[in-house]
Amino acid sequence: MAHFIYLAIILFVYMSGCFVLAYFKKRNDIADVAWGLGFVLMAWSSYYFSTTKTSFSIFTNVLVSIWGIRLAWHIYARNKNKAEDFRYLAWRKEWGKWFVIRSFFQIYMLQGFFLFIISIPVILINRTETPENNIPIWLGAFLWLIGFLFETIGDAQLANFKKLNKGKIIETGLWKYTRHPNYFGEVLLWWGIWVMSICNFQNFWGIIGPITINYLILYVSGVPMLERKYVGNSDFENYIKRTSRFLPWFPKNDQ
Repeated sequence: MAHFIYLAIILFVYMSGCFVLAYFKKRNDIADVAWGLGFVLMAWSSYYFSTTKTSFSIFTNVLVSIWGIRLAWHIYARNKNKAEDFRYLAWRKEWGKWFVIRSFFQIYMLQGFFLFIISIPVILINRTETPENNIPIWLGAFLWLIGFLFETIGDAQLANFKKLNKGKIIETGLWKYTRHPNYFGEVLLWWGIWVMSICNFQNFWGIIGPITINYLILYVSGVPMLERKYVGNSDFENYIKRTSRFLPWFPKNDQ
């Protein structure tokens, strides 16, 4: 239990620091950059406090670090020299005089809470003895790789498309098969890490991690929030009719 308490304290300090930085920068989308790096912090902090340091733990933490650093850099580069993300701008107006306090609790503390829950499979891996069964490890690593490629390639395709097609809807590459390849990839890679965590036929309860991010992206802060931005856009409405919402599948007009 002490292991989890130490990690919770570290995460609280980290998210509080991000909140202070965001307050002075007047940019709450700093929280999006902090998201990926927070998982890296949790991975290596749990490794540090663990008494069972294995090559399996290091391998998992490296995967988390590759994903988290890549995502943080991508979001930082995307937001650099631009106005604050539309979601946070809307909350800045909506929350009025309560903006600061609500930002602390509803953005940074809430994000920290979910970050901790999603990290549980990684924390469990860092507390796991030498694996008894390598099949879940390689299967999970394969799922992680597919998810990472979907997220990375999807982000790159969208960024390149926007440079030449401002205001238009991307329907090429991975975006032809799912409206959110980057979100699909992020969810899949976390399912992969959970699969890796059950290599000793234990840690099944860590499934709360991928379930949480699956729910958040599909029903709360990911897909719904982004798609509301395009309500009334005829091109996007046609795109919806042809393209799978989340799971990759062939577009309807190609069947």
